[in-house]
Amino acid sequence: MLSRARVSSVMLGSVALRLLSSSSRRVSGACALRCSSSSTQVAAPSTDAGETELMTLHEALNSAMDVAMATDSTACVFGEDVAFGGVFRCTMGLRDKYGAERVFNTPLCEQGIAALGVGLASNGTTAIVEMQFADYIFPAFDQLVNEAAKYRYRSGGQFNCGRLTVRSPYGAVGHGGLYHSQSPEAYFAHTPGLKVVVASGPYDAKGLLLAAIRDPNPVIYFEPKRFYRSQKEEVPVGNYEVPLGKANVIRRGSDVTVVGWGAQMQVLGEACERAESEMGISCELIDLRTIVPWDADTVAESVSRTGRLVVSHEAPRTGGFAAEITATIQERCFLNLEAPIQRVCGYDTPFPLVFERLYMPNSLKVLDAIQDSRHF
Repeated sequence: MLSRARVSSVMLGSVALRLLSSSSRRVSGACALRCSSSSTQVAAPSTDAGETELMTLHEALNSAMDVAMATDSTACVFGEDVAFGGVFRCTMGLRDKYGAERVFNTPLCEQGIAALGVGLASNGTTAIVEMQFADYIFPAFDQLVNEAAKYRYRSGGQFNCGRLTVRSPYGAVGHGGLYHSQSPEAYFAHTPGLKVVVASGPYDAKGLLLAAIRDPNPVIYFEPKRFYRSQKEEVPVGNYEVPLGKANVIRRGSDVTVVGWGAQMQVLGEACERAESEMGISCELIDLRTIVPWDADTVAESVSRTGRLVVSHEAPRTGGFAAEITATIQERCFLNLEAPIQRVCGYDTPFPLVFERLYMPNSLKVLDAIQDSRHF
């Protein structure tokens, strides 16, 4: 007998399917049939990504989805407006290349979109879902934390929806106000069964997205939307992955460890450069890349050498993921600490429009924290 939660997921998925256009309606059925077939083959990730191209963040994400769909015949991309490229144009050209049965629009119903993703992924489809803004992921919260995250556990390992990846642009953009600027990663980090990834640049964005799509667990993948077109890097055009759960040491240092993720890495980089050039403070800068699981070993090893830690994110301070990092490092590195761990975060208020510049944990605030930690 189906539980109320399972029935809810099935019913919402059914409602979403009924609301799709006739061509889109064929998609889910075709995908489910393809992935339930024993002959379905998913190409193994290439170890040689080949030549590189200068790509923006949104182009790198598009390239990742292109590779995923080319190497996995069950992969589908769906969400609001994705058929014509999405509001940030991350899915441009995919419908033309792979057809309306694999790249299709959905109704404006985040709960239904997530339910459809859970349903397709639990039947073997590689479901790549786009939530148009992270601020609007909350209507889908029940489906993600109560269904996707628990599907394997509640069935005793008989079923899972590990082939579900939910992409969503997050964070401040300069004019987004309270409904287009939020950073909700900590909400999902509190949920066993989900992985949470936050990219910071084009190279990592492509490799992390491919790793997320192929991971055997449902993944929430946040993208810093203000970097979609403002950042460019050389990115391999081929098939490669950046491993989940492994931090990236951006710069080596000896005095203070500085940790962040996503859009905040640009701010932290500026602060570290100023700390060294203006104050002679050597900072070790670490990009976590993945919030769940996070690379506590790399951070602990660094703090054991520097004796100091500054953690920063855009989300509000109370209950932010910086608190988890602080608690863990305090437990593991207590005897090595030379100063209290510093957190530089957003304020405990709704995200403001007029006062965004005051709200943001900018490089000057981070620089003050670095200085306070070094001279404690």
